[in-house]
Amino acid sequence: MRTALQLIAVAMALLATPANGARVVASQAPDPADVAEGMRLYLRKGDCQTCHGWAADGRKMDSQMPDSPNLRESRLDRARLIMTIKCGRPGTGMPAFDKFAYTDGRCYGMKQADLKSKMADPAATFQQREIDLVADFLMLRVVGKGPMDRAKCIEYWGSDVEACREFPQLLDSPPPLS
Repeated sequence: MRTALQLIAVAMALLATPANGARVVASQAPDPADVAEGMRLYLRKGDCQTCHGWAADGRKMDSQMPDSPNLRESRLDRARLIMTIKCGRPGTGMPAFDKFAYTDGRCYGMKQADLKSKMADPAATFQQREIDLVADFLMLRVVGKGPMDRAKCIEYWGSDVEACREFPQLLDSPPPLS
């Protein structure tokens, strides 16, 4: 009986271990100050809103900039989002925000000479911690959140700012009929 229980315990441990052997770490919610810093980096330093729009919905702020995807409908996971911010998207208008992106093969295994066309220049480059902060902000407030509405806008900005007034205020539901 004891051997059977030991075998069950070993089997359960194996089933709980990912196939690649990595340890599973419970993810923590990002610190609100970090999320605010990620938003600031998105809006100001990276000037991501120029192409993606302030709400990251693809409604660009500058008509001279390339059309960009609606990140609110994106299905990117955090790792792919980080890779995209860091390395850009060769052949599109998405710049690489890692200063050394195509110098040593860290991005898609490519170097500058491997690119068919020159990458767009970013407004500024980010350090790895800044890329992580932007990714945390986007994952918490943007990616997969669907179309912007007034409630989401207020949550996004943290208050009912001028930008939220373009969205109609939702009225409370009427009481159910008896």
